[in-house]
Amino acid sequence: MRSWLAKFVLGFGTISRLLPAAPEPVAKPAIALIDPNDAEQWQAWTKAVGWQLIVPRIPAKAAMDPRVQAVEAAVNEAIQAGSADASRIYLAGRGETSAAVFYAISRLPDLWAGAAALGGSPQPAIDSSRLYAANFSHVPVLWVSPDAQDQALATKLKDAGLNLEWRNAQSFSVHSLFEILAGYTRPDNPARIDCETNSPSFAHCYWVRMTKFDAGERNEVLPSSHIQPETIPALDLGGFGYRPDDAGPGVAVSFLPEKYSGPLKMGDRLVALDGRPIADAREFHDLLAAAKQERPATVMVQRGKERVRLETAITMPKPTAPVTARVQAEFDSMTKEIRIVSRAVTEMRVTIPAPWTPLLLRWNGVPVTVVDVPGCRLLRIDQELETAAPCP
Repeated sequence: MRSWLAKFVLGFGTISRLLPAAPEPVAKPAIALIDPNDAEQWQAWTKAVGWQLIVPRIPAKAAMDPRVQAVEAAVNEAIQAGSADASRIYLAGRGETSAAVFYAISRLPDLWAGAAALGGSPQPAIDSSRLYAANFSHVPVLWVSPDAQDQALATKLKDAGLNLEWRNAQSFSVHSLFEILAGYTRPDNPARIDCETNSPSFAHCYWVRMTKFDAGERNEVLPSSHIQPETIPALDLGGFGYRPDDAGPGVAVSFLPEKYSGPLKMGDRLVALDGRPIADAREFHDLLAAAKQERPATVMVQRGKERVRLETAITMPKPTAPVTARVQAEFDSMTKEIRIVSRAVTEMRVTIPAPWTPLLLRWNGVPVTVVDVPGCRLLRIDQELETAAPCP
């Protein structure tokens, strides 16, 4: 019996060696969804063109920053598995999640070849006060919407520096969508980069990662690229967002910031202000814009089948410049220099590709180090002196 079993195992092993190896996965262009609930429609579209679909695992009712991080994790997993081409990954969202496309690019500017926002509006992302034009330098965004009035907002954002193209949905097709996206490619190590952030959790910019901030290290040569939200009176309910094209009745809460502690919940619908019914988002905006001074206010909220009365106040806008860090860096192949200009950054990691060496690295005009060997360098401001060392 043992002899027979040994011969069987030996024979099976021989046959296994003769069988062809499993084919290596082919890295394909990929659509990464910001909303996993929209996967069914996108699955049909991507399958028709032979693209990969990346669907993140996002906890229910997750705030926006954890949602963005979940998308990042799903994309990196697909790249590591070899199923997605890192140079051709496109972020996409439809309807309400279109705003999240703009928000996610501003948080993760170096992950995408391009992006598509179908319907909806970027306004909630603007209202989050976390939209930075610099982060769209290498990420073209296609916004397709049925409302011709959206073109004015698109033009305004483009003038502010966003790499944005608007198309009217009435004359647009799915074929056109994939044809346009296919023309975008993510640069691996672009010679010139520019990124801005308000969070160390979202501070990666291609071959530079900002690791420590200090608002005192200001550099007026490098202003903020922050897209300023519209400053109109607001309800004192904590920061929340709604779709500017919400047809009503009222306006639904479509965005709440991380660690929100106010009385609203995602999906709540504000249906009346001071006893006056709110028809739609446009009327809600106009009601607030008409306020001339701060005063108490009452809001009626539809929460499922329940109506909740909230006592609050209308507050007047207090424009403030957000505290952010920004870095611009450029490799000059003619002079063999990397020139970095930063604001509010006291430490960063710079990863230098082999074809660029040897080179001189300058930070805010100061020659910091000569780099002969490619790899990571840790740059620091220590007692007002710029220093450089190999990354630990």
